[in-house]
Amino acid sequence: MPEQSYDYDVLVIGAGPGGYVAAIRAAQLGLRTACAEIRETLGGTCLNVGCIPSKALLHGSEFFEEAHDGSLGKFGVKLGSVELDLTALQAEKAKAVKELTGGIEFLFKKNKVTWLKGQANFTAPHSVEVGGQVVTARDIVIATGSSVTPLPGVEVDNAKGVIVDSTGALALGKVPERMVVIGGGVIGLELGSVWRRLGAKVTVIEFLDQLLLGMDGEVRKEAAKIFKKQGLELRLSTKVTAAKVAKGKATLTLEPSAGGASETLEADCVLVSIGRRPNTEGLNLAAIGLETNARGQIETDHEFRTRAEGVWAIGDVIPGPMLAHKAEDEGIAVAENIAGQTGIVNEAVIPSVVYTMPEIAGVGLTEEQAREKGEVKVGKFPMAANSRAKTNREPDGFVKVIADAKTDRVLGVWAIAAVAGTMIAEAAMAMEFGATSEDIAYTCHAHPTHSEAIKEAAMAVTGKPIHM
Repeated sequence: MPEQSYDYDVLVIGAGPGGYVAAIRAAQLGLRTACAEIRETLGGTCLNVGCIPSKALLHGSEFFEEAHDGSLGKFGVKLGSVELDLTALQAEKAKAVKELTGGIEFLFKKNKVTWLKGQANFTAPHSVEVGGQVVTARDIVIATGSSVTPLPGVEVDNAKGVIVDSTGALALGKVPERMVVIGGGVIGLELGSVWRRLGAKVTVIEFLDQLLLGMDGEVRKEAAKIFKKQGLELRLSTKVTAAKVAKGKATLTLEPSAGGASETLEADCVLVSIGRRPNTEGLNLAAIGLETNARGQIETDHEFRTRAEGVWAIGDVIPGPMLAHKAEDEGIAVAENIAGQTGIVNEAVIPSVVYTMPEIAGVGLTEEQAREKGEVKVGKFPMAANSRAKTNREPDGFVKVIADAKTDRVLGVWAIAAVAGTMIAEAAMAMEFGATSEDIAYTCHAHPTHSEAIKEAAMAVTGKPIHM
């Protein structure tokens, strides 16, 4: 097909964090760009029913708990009766979502990205049907993201509000008396902590013997201790085999993961949060001769090319962690590669954060992974010995720096702290530049800040922390 006969230079399928960023960057590079999106608003799961609304509820629920349990009284803030206005909290969440999704629409107009509304599916190489209209493009980027993984025997119905997925858990109209979260991963723990703070009795059921699969072992153990102290009931090494709904309540059947006697558990609300799966259905990949792997993902090379000519893929739909910021970086990289530049994402330095209170964050290798590769040195520093955390009455957690024993190069950093998600950016930057623990230890950190704990943990790698 001659170059000039294409409707667009680049067509991005999906307007989530990966897709909308890819579209904007492609347009900035002078390419005629369109972005197809099935939702009525831009931003994908993250902005509409994921990262953003959950943070609004997390933030609001923290305020409520501090006021309700008297924590503010320690700092001289005396309150009378404290009541929850859930309608107002949900309205504030909706306002934040509207502002941010509207912001992307503004950026599309500013950068002259054409928004094609509707489901997109391939009809032939370089050809896609969107909302009944066939459009062509020289290069097509699949950025369709992921959706909730269903759990056999447990049917989600968000409209009823009894058995819900993450989308339903963000939109509950009342605080459940008893909530069960199936899955001890990031999303389940974040949303479970929201409703616990707002008054629900929350039980977390996890198939494995620890929470937060993939995180550092010490972090996983410490996180479990903190959540228990906060009032979350943890049922580890347990699986849910069935669920029934009657009279506005759910009855779950549980049994040990390894098998054994079953029992039942009743709840007003059940959140199914066992992971996510790539969105590839409906794309008609067969039309371009593309198949998914055993996990339903689209395989790409390091430049994000698929095996189909002119077709690229990024974000949750390809292998790797399902994180918005990973997708964003890949969106920039794929646009630059399409434009003939060099777009690279360092998959070894992608931070991950759990936005509970305290936050949990990590980047690079866990201690277990690092020890499998060779000899390491580890430095730890408790937040209880950090002056800012102490004055803020945020003593839970620690920072851990893992370095190569021979070269001292930092291999991984893990943290549990009130602002661990912000702190971890320093560690990611250091690792991107190939820093040693000594580099971090001899970098002056402002006092008093939570980030001093990273410096002290780096000093502890060589056995010389000051404040412990």
